[in-house]
Amino acid sequence: MITIKSQREIEIMRRAGHITGKALAAAGAAVRPGVTTMELNDIAHRVIVKAGARPSFLGYNKFPASVCVSVNDELIHGIPGRRKLAEGDIVSIDVGAYLNGYHGDSAATFAVGRISDEARLLIENTRLCFFKAAERARRGLRVSDISRTIQQTAENAGYGVVKKWTGHGIGRALHEAPDIPCFTERARGALLSEGMTLAIEPMLSAGSGDVDVADDNTTVITVDRKLCAHYEHTVLVTRDGYELLTYIEGLSV
Repeated sequence: MITIKSQREIEIMRRAGHITGKALAAAGAAVRPGVTTMELNDIAHRVIVKAGARPSFLGYNKFPASVCVSVNDELIHGIPGRRKLAEGDIVSIDVGAYLNGYHGDSAATFAVGRISDEARLLIENTRLCFFKAAERARRGLRVSDISRTIQQTAENAGYGVVKKWTGHGIGRALHEAPDIPCFTERARGALLSEGMTLAIEPMLSAGSGDVDVADDNTTVITVDRKLCAHYEHTVLVTRDGYELLTYIEGLSV
């Protein structure tokens, strides 16, 4: 069931979103050759806990860490560890913060030192997909308008879209209705209404977009081992447009 948030709930989600955005920005600022994926996890964890929240992902479906850190052909759900980032890698960091009963959720893909033009364009186009899609998160439009915008923007730039995983509603639960695919389905999808909160997250691949789960039974990887990228914010549908609850001017990527 899709939930419409009250003004009280929206204000809590703004605060949860602010913490999420600060944690993502702090981890992203630490990305450089030689840093480990666990060090990035720990940076985000400290920001979340210091703000009085708790990491949304820690223990969620038995996930063992506070953030997901996914490198190169890893799309989502990468488990932080001792792996050191290398010059030319790209790394996706996915952060969630839970405050007073509500979640924020945000992700971005970062360059590790100097990266190839292919990798840079993939990151830029994934981010572009998000901001074009967010423009469609308006009262009176439908989920399919968001999905169509992601797919068309990605495919027009020559990228594959991931169909196995989707964006989602968010609020008291980390994952709520409706699902928000990165591609257009036959169904028009739910009608967007004021007070809906959505985690819109384009997931693009330099290859086919087909993904599978790695041997750790958690990390999602591209089947063809091509580079992939992920970008996400928590979005509120307002009376006159939309609001990005996890975007912090001057900090967000």
